[in-house]
Amino acid sequence: MSEDLKSKSRGARQCSLCHLRRPALKRPKTLQQICRECFYEVFEEEIHDCIVDNHLFKPGERVAIGASGGKDSTVLAYVLSELNRRHNYGLDLFLLSVDEGITGYRDDSLETVKRNEIQYGLPLKVVSYKDLYGWTMDEIVKMIGLKNNCTFCGVFRRQALDRGAAMLKVDKLVTGHNADDIAETVLLNILRGDIARLSRCTSITTGEDGPIPRCKPFKYTYEKEIVMYAYFKRLDYFSTECIYSPNAYRGFAREFIKDLERIRPRAILDIIKSGESFRIATSTKMPEQGTCERCGYISSQKWCKACVLLHGLNRGLPKLGIGRSRGHENDECKEEAKQINGSKEVQGKPCGNIDF
Repeated sequence: MSEDLKSKSRGARQCSLCHLRRPALKRPKTLQQICRECFYEVFEEEIHDCIVDNHLFKPGERVAIGASGGKDSTVLAYVLSELNRRHNYGLDLFLLSVDEGITGYRDDSLETVKRNEIQYGLPLKVVSYKDLYGWTMDEIVKMIGLKNNCTFCGVFRRQALDRGAAMLKVDKLVTGHNADDIAETVLLNILRGDIARLSRCTSITTGEDGPIPRCKPFKYTYEKEIVMYAYFKRLDYFSTECIYSPNAYRGFAREFIKDLERIRPRAILDIIKSGESFRIATSTKMPEQGTCERCGYISSQKWCKACVLLHGLNRGLPKLGIGRSRGHENDECKEEAKQINGSKEVQGKPCGNIDF
């Protein structure tokens, strides 16, 4: 073999960044073949740059990390605690978990979070659906079945995180939503025609007008790279899927995103960029933010979504607030809707145009 061929052969086996070590993986985002050490560095520095460029934190802030025990929140807790020390962010970090009451899933994942509390030296706060709402997800699914159960869980979890963050008296709440999650949300909001959510779903910080803003440091981080980072670092996380999620509508968007990624890896970032480029027509009537008359939570109607769903559960009308239904129960739901929100429908219809 000639010297040139030998040189090319050696070069192909070297990390494309440091040119010193053998590559251990191909980055899903860039398709670069790099070694573990370079992967750790670029992965962490990209998140650091995202934090700094978007001014996510200020020194001295108390920050709660939404911790489920899964790969995203576990990597977020590990990386954020490392970056906090390395770059001297000056943050007081806490772990915040929600116990939805799902036997065989959440009880096991919470054990992982409790181990993370010890491993990373971060205080942990757990809030539960049972304490906050009087219901567990097991009890809700037993009443409503496996259809629309994710609606209840999503609405209740969002408010539970905010309530837990308020108990911790934090300034910010960070979540492990990654680039794949945000691209899926963009597609879902387009499919649903949800103009209000589409206008804010790509924002790296939301709720700035509320008591506790939410941040997404993983906005541009691929799910596959998070999995690789957790694997190579041998982080302790829980990988079982929720037993009630296979029928979730989001699953269809997730499969579509995965298909696009196989064809063109940058498709995920391109969808996020397209979501950032959407402009809502000035003539569009957007919901006005107020507060719920029952619990004081942010709401564009008389009662917030969580209170409407909870009211339906307690009244034996579980379909109240989750869309259209048929039969006698639908008539009862409509009557309840009129009592709760006057002449408005509980499930508001989005309207308006999108400018590109």
